[in-house]
Amino acid sequence: MNLFKVFKDSMLKNNPIFIQLIGLCSTLAITNNLMNAIAMGVAVTFVLIMSNAVVSIFRKIIPDKIRIPCFIVVIATFVTLVEMILHAFSPAIYSALGIFLPLIVVNCCILGEAEGFAYKNKVIPSIVDGLGTGVGYSIAVILMGFFRELFGYGTLLNQRILPEAFPGIGLMGAPAGAFILLGFLIAAFKYLLSRRSE
Repeated sequence: MNLFKVFKDSMLKNNPIFIQLIGLCSTLAITNNLMNAIAMGVAVTFVLIMSNAVVSIFRKIIPDKIRIPCFIVVIATFVTLVEMILHAFSPAIYSALGIFLPLIVVNCCILGEAEGFAYKNKVIPSIVDGLGTGVGYSIAVILMGFFRELFGYGTLLNQRILPEAFPGIGLMGAPAGAFILLGFLIAAFKYLLSRRSE
């Protein structure tokens, strides 16, 4: 199996946000701030890699009839670990991510990778697939966080970038602005993919 192709396909052709349109709840909710977006991207990538690895290791002994509950238990274990680490070392980010941190457990892109890839493939390709999907998710949320914070508040990572006179585009900080920006980013992503394939 070509690991580079697995990574590239997971990140680009099967991007969870821009192509599959899954895991959008957290994407729209926490991306009004770049730091939150980076933290969520790292958390989701970690959970994807670890859960894919564990599901792949135990794929031959997990009974088919209870595979989904088993996947959720595995994913929940790593999400709890991420929660505990953030709560201990970065309480501000832990508070900012709020309910969307434990909701990683039911994020469709993580459960989808466990079911669609890790349960059917060996460990190393499953880890690479988890990394590719995580990087693809991270790119999406970081782009959202970058544009929403910059144009919504004139800051990046809470540092003033645009002049004080810039009033900020209130819509960018609101859920409606997140939907509009996501639509533009999806269009740009698909355009770049089509140009690349040509």
